[in-house]
Amino acid sequence: MATYVLVHGAWHTGELFEEVAAPIRGAGHEVHLPTIAGNRPGDEKTIGLAPAIASIVDYLVSNDLSDVILLGHSYGGMIITGVADAVPERLRRLIYWNAFVPNDGECLNDMVPPHYVALFDAVSGQSSDNSVMLPYPIWREAFINDGDAALAQSSFDRLNPHPYATFTDPINLKTNPADMQVAKSYINATSDTALPQSLGWHPRLSEKLGLFRLVQTPGSHEMCFSDPAGLAEAIMAAGRD
Repeated sequence: MATYVLVHGAWHTGELFEEVAAPIRGAGHEVHLPTIAGNRPGDEKTIGLAPAIASIVDYLVSNDLSDVILLGHSYGGMIITGVADAVPERLRRLIYWNAFVPNDGECLNDMVPPHYVALFDAVSGQSSDNSVMLPYPIWREAFINDGDAALAQSSFDRLNPHPYATFTDPINLKTNPADMQVAKSYINATSDTALPQSLGWHPRLSEKLGLFRLVQTPGSHEMCFSDPAGLAEAIMAAGRD
């Protein structure tokens, strides 16, 4: 039995991984689904990247978790990289699922195309708390392109505004991911168009991990909604010894 901690991406909460967690638990593993600070109900949307990372470090410590297989989705890649830098002794493996892989001093916006940065800047400027929300047409076409219209709308309705400072704050690392001693895997959903293919997730970001296990799976950026069982299988393949 392994211990998995699944860290969600922007606009999500941990509970949105429940359908993914069920098959992993059914296979005999322990699964935790924390929500990152800034995405919990009632959280201030002005929170930055460092306290967001600290919230997952605190979750591991307060629950006395060790030998953890730690997964990050999308923005969650920023979080798990910071967690691995802070408490490597608690981890068995990192899994990046179509996730950002930062080196020291990089922010998430450094790894997205300019039109996304312009969009986020504009949306956050119109908010009262520096939060960003993904426009539905982008969600429907680029993030959940393997789901029907009803699924796209129902999943979008479960999202929440995201603290924009977590996209613009640079990460502070002692060790870059390629030099981390923990084992690493990258799950690449092959129909993911949340980033343009010329600036895609794999290999552009995955190769920053150095030595890693690659798991390719059919699906979009939001397989947690469109194919949770398929995502669970990919996670267990990525997490196996």
